[in-house]
Formats: sequence, structure tokens, C-alpha cells
Amino acid sequence: MKLAFRWTLAAFIAIVAAAQDGAKLKVDDSWYHQGPFKIALVGDSTVNDEGGWGTGFRASFAPEVEMKNFALNGRSSKSFRDQGAWTKALVYKPTYVLIQFGHNDVPGKGADRETVAATTYRANMERYIDEARAAGAVPVLVTSIVRRNFDADGKIKRDSLVPYITEVRKIAAEKNVLLIDLYNLTLAQAESMGPVDSETLGAHDANGKLDTTHLGGRGRLTIGVMAAHELVRLVPGLRPHLREIDDAA
Repeated sequence: MKLAFRWTLAAFIAIVAAAQDGAKLKVDDSWYHQGPFKIALVGDSTVNDEGGWGTGFRASFAPEVEMKNFALNGRSSKSFRDQGAWTKALVYKPTYVLIQFGHNDVPGKGADRETVAATTYRANMERYIDEARAAGAVPVLVTSIVRRNFDADGKIKRDSLVPYITEVRKIAAEKNVLLIDLYNLTLAQAESMGPVDSETLGAHDANGKLDTTHLGGRGRLTIGVMAAHELVRLVPGLRPHLREIDDAA
């Protein structure tokens, strides 16, 4: 069933146009057929179905696109592999695997999780790419969503995520990997909405305190839709399977 789609699609088009800013788009020319498509999501709590964009991403595709979200709370590029979650994603045998890490790799997360952007983080991400390709999957790197913390001028504060975002972009270019720059897209989204309206994207804890990293219902939907539309831009063969979603809430 085709659903009505209003604010999200219009905002998405504007945000993507601004964020791309004339950048050359890398497209996967090998997948212009109609499928079958089997997509794995790999990452942390900003990707999973509880506080991340996985639910909106899944809802954006018709049922014939098989999908499984392997993202787990609190995982980094190091701990996700160390705890065996990556092996499970490969056993799933996806045609595409979307990989987003960074939030739990930053300094202060502890020796079992944190990495150094230019060295250990890079090595981890390159290994994910190589192993995905060896397993017959197409890796798609995804930059982490922003933390929606604003400065006095209404701009997103650049924080400890930035070196990891920069490194993902470099790796994608060097290893010829498809890239969804979700950091850039969510930064543009948050700044276009402003500090007050962007609060509607966030989750709240049991005491009602706003979480500016994780996503509430609207954030899970709209950012998931962003990721889905960007994947379709990169993989045109998925376009017939893209659904339109209602964001009237």
C-alpha cells in the first residue's frame, strides 16, 4: 500500500541537496536488477530499533526487501566484533551491509570500546569492508548521526565524533566504498529545524530528560527515511522497492 508522504520527503530533498553541495555521487552500477535484496544493519544504539534509525529505514522498503538489524547498544567498531556480533551479520549472507560506528569509539568509553580514529578505528573499519566483500556482500559505510547539541548561534557543536566522521569519509574514498554521509545529513536537518524544533527528534529518559543523541519516534522515522533514500540514490536498483512514509505526527 502506498502511504502519504509529506514533511519528511520535502525536508529530505532539501537537506540532501544542501548537504551534497555538488559532491560527486558514487553509485553501485552492478545492482540495477530488481533483487533479491537482503540488507544487514551493523552499528550501535543510534542504528538499532530502540533508539536508532533502523525502524524508519526498514519501514521505507517494501516487504520483498529482506532486512535484519544487528546493531547493538553501546558497541564500538572494536567491541561489536569482539563480542561476536559481526560474525552473526556475515552468517546472514546479506547483499548489502550498512556499517556505522563512532559514538562508542570516542575517548572515555573504556579500553574495551574506544579506538583512535586514524589508527585502530581505521583498521577496524577497513577489516569490516574487506570481510564483507570476501563474504560476497557490498559494504556501505555510514557516518554517525550528530549529537544534537547546539551552540549560542544555533549551530551544532563539533565534538569528539568529528575525527571518526572524517576517517570514514577518507576510507570510503580510498577503498571505493559506497558512503551514506548521515552525519552531514542529520547536521543539516538539526540546524534547519533549530534547537527547539529538533528536540522533537530526540528520545526522553524515565524522568523526561531529553536525550540529544538517541532518537524518539519522529527521529527514528525521519532519519531512517533519510538513510533509505540515500541508499536508493547509491543503489538505483532498490528504487522500485522504496515506500513513501507518512510523517504527519
